[in-house]
Amino acid sequence: MIDLAPIDRAGLAPRWTAAPWLNSAPLELAELRGRVVVLHAFQMLCPGCVMHGLPQAARIHANFDRRDVIVVGLHTVFEHHSAMGPQALEAFVHEYRVPFPVGVDCPGDSTVPTTMAAYEMRGTPTLVLIDRHGRRRAQIFGRPEDLELGAAVQALVAESDRPRPASDCDEQGCLIEAAGPDRVGALRAQPSRPLEPVSTEVIGTG
Repeated sequence: MIDLAPIDRAGLAPRWTAAPWLNSAPLELAELRGRVVVLHAFQMLCPGCVMHGLPQAARIHANFDRRDVIVVGLHTVFEHHSAMGPQALEAFVHEYRVPFPVGVDCPGDSTVPTTMAAYEMRGTPTLVLIDRHGRRRAQIFGRPEDLELGAAVQALVAESDRPRPASDCDEQGCLIEAAGPDRVGALRAQPSRPLEPVSTEVIGTG
């Protein structure tokens, strides 16, 4: 089971620093607010990434509505740098038909790239789940089970701070569902009052 951090304890995900980009124009994390972001950090010469991580990320990409979920690959190289340059990555993405955007993590002050250091990743593959408001809700090193990952992503998709449409309606009108049954009952019990004439006086808003 993937434990999602509670909303009130989850901090904003760090900004990623990546260039160039494949399969997409450059992406900024702030631009993706309103969608769940599945960030998949990998290396093209990492066996676990090639055999398990990338195929799993591709399944998430294929099975969730793009209006709700976006999968973003981050090629974050901390070893064998000369063998995993941008040209080699471009051939790899084409050969393995990686379907989602992939950014190249920018070099840092050491052998660890900038975004990898900002997220304090332990290695590759690493999955980061970021909710609609940009909060980092989970970070997993290795490969989680498909069902657990799917359930966690779906839970983030289902979260919403937006009000739901009223659905508790009868001949008297519609009550907000979020009020709860006790509140709804109390509101229904209130006596109705006749309408009072509406004043035609213009009231300034200044």
